Amino acid sequence: MLLRQAVPPQARRSWALMAHRPSRSITNGTNGPRWAAALSTSSAQAHPGGVALWDRPQAKPFLMSRPSSVNLVRGFADELPEHTKVALPALSPTMEMGTIVSWEKKVGDAVGEGDLLCEIETDKATMGFETPEEGYLAKIFLEGGAKDIPIGRLLCIIVPNEEDVAKFQDFQDDGSLVSGQGNSNQETQPSSSPASEVKASSGESSRPAMSTPPPPAPTAGGPGRSGPSGGGSRAFASPAAKRVAAEKGIDLSQIAKGSGMDGMITTKDLEGVSASAGLAQPPVGSSIGGMPSPMGDFSDAELSSMRKTIAKRLQQSKLEIPHYYLTVECTMDALMKLRSDINKQYEAEEIKLSVNDFLIKAVALASKRVPQCNSAWMDTAIREYHSCDVSVAVDTGSGLITPIIPAAETKGLSEISMLVKELAGKAKAGKLQPHEFQGGTITISNLGMFGIEHFTAIINPPQACILAVGGTTKKVFPDGQGGYVTKNVMKVTLSCDHRVVDGAVGAQWLKHFKKFLEQPSSMLL
Repeated sequence: MLLRQAVPPQARRSWALMAHRPSRSITNGTNGPRWAAALSTSSAQAHPGGVALWDRPQAKPFLMSRPSSVNLVRGFADELPEHTKVALPALSPTMEMGTIVSWEKKVGDAVGEGDLLCEIETDKATMGFETPEEGYLAKIFLEGGAKDIPIGRLLCIIVPNEEDVAKFQDFQDDGSLVSGQGNSNQETQPSSSPASEVKASSGESSRPAMSTPPPPAPTAGGPGRSGPSGGGSRAFASPAAKRVAAEKGIDLSQIAKGSGMDGMITTKDLEGVSASAGLAQPPVGSSIGGMPSPMGDFSDAELSSMRKTIAKRLQQSKLEIPHYYLTVECTMDALMKLRSDINKQYEAEEIKLSVNDFLIKAVALASKRVPQCNSAWMDTAIREYHSCDVSVAVDTGSGLITPIIPAAETKGLSEISMLVKELAGKAKAGKLQPHEFQGGTITISNLGMFGIEHFTAIINPPQACILAVGGTTKKVFPDGQGGYVTKNVMKVTLSCDHRVVDGAVGAQWLKHFKKFLEQPSSMLL
């Protein structure tokens, strides 16, 4: 929805709209949602409270509401008609780059706000990117299949009038990033007056995302990141470009500046570059780093954004979190009987509970009994959550993702079962929305269906615990009367962050969890 107040032509010559959301509120900050719109004239002044003051009463600022995670820059110039530049948004807190899977609209098509514009593969999933503006698609800068696109890179241009589409046929992207992401490369406005920003204060979410978003990238050559130079300095290049350069024997220092963000060298910059002297390709049977490689045939699978993120986060977890592990054996006969009875009783209503549904409920209830396990390490404090949002590990075929059952302690078994089926289906189809897999408080990973009896899991930061669930097996026990009885047992292992959860606390959590499984009717109270 677009709200405007009357603006005279002289005040409309230059204004910028910058946006980045996960919601529709107007705030400011790198982690929260934000929307700012500004009009600029020579007499405009910024009010300390964030509201623009204008000498001319007829020139007033206006605010716009847009779908979340969108970067827009709208420009006016004598050479080009009114248009809106749409940049790659950050669709998850950990997203640094994205891949254009496909475009659902083509140049010249009419687009309405909310229409599916294109599909973008992030570090978490493949998501649909909705059109942020009504109008006509005038120019596409990155075709389907384009990879490793930095946040803020220009994707397309939308114009309000169909007759203006042809005027952008020869428009070229200068490679700079659209403002609004905290990047140093500012989008140059073609008008004569600089735009002023109207900023509102930001609210802080009570629960952090699963990982802290990356800090704004400093400028090339700045203190935090330096561009490539001669003299043996390390070249500023993407991992893919470094790999290709090593394979082709290219000296990256001979490329003054790349076409990527902040001058990063990309694989595109290596096209047509010849191998450098003294940097011959490694011989067959050896690998970079001096380590021998197998002589047989092999194939390399290209890393997806999701796989890169999984590798980065799990490596970080093992390096930074002091893990310890507690294992307990649970008797499952009573739970299996209750599950069978419920499924038979409600068969006509198509309710079919799984063992995993009971496990999720037991995890949530045990976490309410021992809230220290439903906490997170925040460096300066330990954050204890008041509701238990259970992250359920799901294998999508291309990687692992953890959709969330929010406030699982308040939900019935049938509701949990329905949510798990729905979220698992969306996860495997790559259609999960960010709020459906970000922000859990404790994780459960079940490999029992694959015949695994026991394993340990890596903690999902910033959570403090993850439960690894094995399969159910039969085990012989003495019956107390000189004989033996066979029971169904299941091993579970709780991985704990020792900074947050002491050993005795983790043991108490497992004690409650075991009781809920062995006396499952208590979960129904």
